[in-house]
Amino acid sequence: MLKSFARAVSTAARISTRSATAPSTRVLEPLMRPTFCANSAITRPFTRSIWMMTSGSSSGHRPTLLNSSRGIPSVSCGCGGLHTEGDKAFAEFLSDEIKEERKIQKHHSLPKMSGGWDIELNGTEAKLIRTIAGEKVTITFNINNSIPPTFEEEGEQGQKSAENEPEIVSTPNFVVEVTKQSSNNSLVFDCHYPEDETGHGEGEEESDIFAIREVSFQPIGDADWKETSYTLNTDSLDWALYDHLMDFLADRGVDNTFADELIELSTALEHQEYIKFLENLSGFVKCQ
Repeated sequence: MLKSFARAVSTAARISTRSATAPSTRVLEPLMRPTFCANSAITRPFTRSIWMMTSGSSSGHRPTLLNSSRGIPSVSCGCGGLHTEGDKAFAEFLSDEIKEERKIQKHHSLPKMSGGWDIELNGTEAKLIRTIAGEKVTITFNINNSIPPTFEEEGEQGQKSAENEPEIVSTPNFVVEVTKQSSNNSLVFDCHYPEDETGHGEGEEESDIFAIREVSFQPIGDADWKETSYTLNTDSLDWALYDHLMDFLADRGVDNTFADELIELSTALEHQEYIKFLENLSGFVKCQ
């Protein structure tokens, strides 16, 4: 009898103990489980970031979630564009660059060509027009990509001297179009400035500073070069025929003097457009 009573009391005690501890175990178990699961490596970085934001540091500074000055640009002018610290530095650089370019600008107005050439400008494209005894001679050139590349040689100290810095010169390709009133076609010369500036004839006192690349007849009024028209390439041309073509141009005012003046005009126009581009770029960066 006593054994049965003791067994009953022991069973009741075990039941009461189990019921008292069970809720606590069920509550803690879900909180502890992520620490030992396979995804713990993924959740730790985020948990660590949250801890850094909420714990602060010994100095009392409490980091925030968006604390990067580069992440949120300030927009103050109302244009809706970005205004970053990089834009500010860029604008200051452009301002200094524009001042320096204006200091070294040789021509504030474009130099005139001798020989009675009229000039027409359309952005980076220029036309020189001259009429001689019923013939119309038109020279067309574009300053884009007219600056030849310069290969700088390193000095003894590996530094570039301002005095030895090569001068920037624009040597554009140019097209000469000769039109006669009695013809429906124009004789068109595609000319360029060769790097070596060598002449084609032997025994010449002065070499030609420009050269003819191609010659073709083109319909008057057509702006585009017709690929169906025969084009004479001068690479394999007889020297005598080439010299006559050069004399034909010289009789119409397209000679070495003209070529020198064209370089000066093109260089001035290119520098003028470059400064204008820097000014437009500065205004764009500043959102003005």
